[in-house]
This record gives sequence, C-alpha cells and structure tokens, in this order.
Amino acid sequence: MSIRDLVRWGDARLLSQNEEVVSSDAGLAALIVDLLDTCHAAPGVGLAAPQIGVNRRVAVVDLSVGEDPSAIIVLVNPVILSTSGEQKEEEGCLSVPDVAEKVVRPAGVVVRAADADLRVREIEGSGLLARALSHETDHLNGILFVDRLRGLKKDLTWRKIERRRARGAW
Repeated sequence: MSIRDLVRWGDARLLSQNEEVVSSDAGLAALIVDLLDTCHAAPGVGLAAPQIGVNRRVAVVDLSVGEDPSAIIVLVNPVILSTSGEQKEEEGCLSVPDVAEKVVRPAGVVVRAADADLRVREIEGSGLLARALSHETDHLNGILFVDRLRGLKKDLTWRKIERRRARGAW
C-alpha cells in the first residue's frame, strides 16, 4: 500500500491507549500492509501501529526484514502469556532514532495474538524473536524500550533523547 511517516518520541500517540481490533476488514488489511511496507523501508524487524500514528492494537514482526515472506508475524491484540529467562542485548526503536541501549528482556516468551483474519494462536519465541515480540507488545501498551532501563542509565538516556529532539535531530 504505502510507506507511512514514523511517529517519533514526543508525539502523544506513542503513549496513548490503543483500541482493540474486533473485526477483520479492508482497513485492517491495509494497516498491516502499511506496517510491513514502512517496517521494511526503515529498515526494522518490527513495527506497531502507534508508530505510524494509528492507535490500534496491531503490530508486525519480521526478523528477515523483508527477505522471507514466511517470516512475517502479524500481531493483532497481542498478550504476553508467559516469559522465561533473561537476556540483555542492545535495543533501539524506529520512533527513537539513533538511540540504542542494552535492555533486559525475557529470553523466551509465549504470546497470544490474532492474525490478519483474527484467528487466535499462540506464538513462542526465544532470543531475538522474544525481544521483538516483547518490544512490539510494549508499544501497544504505551511503553518504550527506554522505560525498561533502570536508574541513572534511564535518566541519562531520556536526557539524551530530549536533547536530540530539542535540536530537531528528528
């Protein structure tokens, strides 16, 4: 469909409530295509609807970044059912450009989500997939990766983001 503009930190839509999806229609299908087109163009491994200014509980994950259509995961109304272990890796976000920090995430997750046809299924992920599923579900809950940092690192990262935004870096 089209590549959308990315919503950047400072836009209230990133922190707003996101509407549950209750029906599969042309609007949902178009949103999913726009999310994928925008994610692949960025490039990124995942994108949530609020990141393109749409406050609906829809996200996509594609660890292949457009190279393998079978790798695309559509998440409609996702809920993390369980987590296991811990991993600490560098993480960034398309809505907070040029900022990356080591974030603690679960090493494994089980997510319940619907697909584009609203068929509900459970998705198990480990490693990078667990990180991406957690990150995109966080977006749909109004949480950014920086919120997962602790203490002084969190404070310093928020200050860095605010300085960049004030300078018009994005």
